[in-house]
Amino acid sequence: MQLFIGNKNYSTWSLRAWYLLSKFNISFTEQQLVLDTPEFYEALKSKFPVQKVPALIDAELIVWDSLAICEYINDAYLNGAAWPSEIAQRAKARSLAAEMHSGFAALRNEMPMNIRAKRHVELSEQAKKDIARIDEIFSTQQQRYPGILMRGYLVSSLLLMRCLHLWYCALKRIRLRFRVLHKLIVSMYLRVQSCKPGFEKR
Repeated sequence: MQLFIGNKNYSTWSLRAWYLLSKFNISFTEQQLVLDTPEFYEALKSKFPVQKVPALIDAELIVWDSLAICEYINDAYLNGAAWPSEIAQRAKARSLAAEMHSGFAALRNEMPMNIRAKRHVELSEQAKKDIARIDEIFSTQQQRYPGILMRGYLVSSLLLMRCLHLWYCALKRIRLRFRVLHKLIVSMYLRVQSCKPGFEKR
């Protein structure tokens, strides 16, 4: 199985699929590409209909888009373990993952992923609302399902999508109410940093 990704410092989309495979110790080959270069598009053009990362090849199957890849890995390799087993909880988790996957445009635009960067950021009111909403998601779910949030399925099934952005927010002293979220962010950050190559400057 081959996973095509971008640099881990910049590509949160890549990290979603990479983190799920890594967390569950699924064997795969990482093909890291330098983003937005001729070589990037050339490497993907002959294999995938869309020249974006992450993208996955598993035998004869090709899958692209981080959410689709994670759903495939869950079905093919995890026997459903990446989602809650209870129907109502699973539906809620999928709703939240979809919100993370496609929402929070202001936060994404104003705070693009770059963990190494050190800069002052003046956030718009909408970006602050995005951060408050993410904080609310984690706080509410932890109150409703105590102890569950640190388990694999919620961490791995795309609720982590904005975690590194919020880690960056925490560095900028944007206060988050939910302490467990800080633990998730630090845990993921350390896992990403420990994997070389992929995090170096490019």
